[in-house]
Amino acid sequence: MPNNMINRRALLRAGVVAGGLLAGVTSLGTAAFAHVAEPSDDTPPDRRPSTPDEAWAALREGNRRWVDGTTTHPHQDAARRKEVAQKQDPFAVVFSCIDSRVAPELVFDTGLGDLFVVRTAGQTIDPLVTGAAEYGPAELGTPLVVVLGHQRCGAVTAAAESLHQHKKLPGELSTIASSLRSAYTRSGGDVDKMIRVNTVDVVSRLKKDKLFAPRIAKGKLKVVGAYYSIDTGEVTRLV
Repeated sequence: MPNNMINRRALLRAGVVAGGLLAGVTSLGTAAFAHVAEPSDDTPPDRRPSTPDEAWAALREGNRRWVDGTTTHPHQDAARRKEVAQKQDPFAVVFSCIDSRVAPELVFDTGLGDLFVVRTAGQTIDPLVTGAAEYGPAELGTPLVVVLGHQRCGAVTAAAESLHQHKKLPGELSTIASSLRSAYTRSGGDVDKMIRVNTVDVVSRLKKDKLFAPRIAKGKLKVVGAYYSIDTGEVTRLV
């Protein structure tokens, strides 16, 4: 038999054996991956955070992804839209500024049905806004409220300038300045300190709310204050 025929047969046999080994390895790898990826019955992969600490941890993890540039954009597809069409159950209320650079759903890498979002200039608060913040905890048992101040807040800056110059802002903007007067006085007019002081003030006010206080006392609700850096994207807790 010619040597070239022997060589071809040897190559064919080697290919069959190698192919079988590769298939076996692939099957084992797939099985191993399936075993690892399969969630256990008691820890579903998409369970809604049900406690204040779980909710805050979920927001922190989402913000970490935002900072790192590894966002997953969860709950932003047609399936999620259909899922929440008839019922919602958000795990947190985020009360933030109207600033276009501070979108809570992006900052915390969340999606449809995850957050109640209340936004006002400089996260200033009044009874109407308080009522909006109350809805989730009072009606659906939402376990967390986050008051989110942020770096270089235009509303707070305008208010500080108005109060410093004793010059009234036009229209209802003057109401915003009036709401921030106490924070302005206690911060010495420093805008960044004023933002933080106002955030803590709003937290303190919400903790005393007649619907919130009993839930907080029972451990069913937390109200926290946080600060968002526009430069880095990071949210840090203030109180």
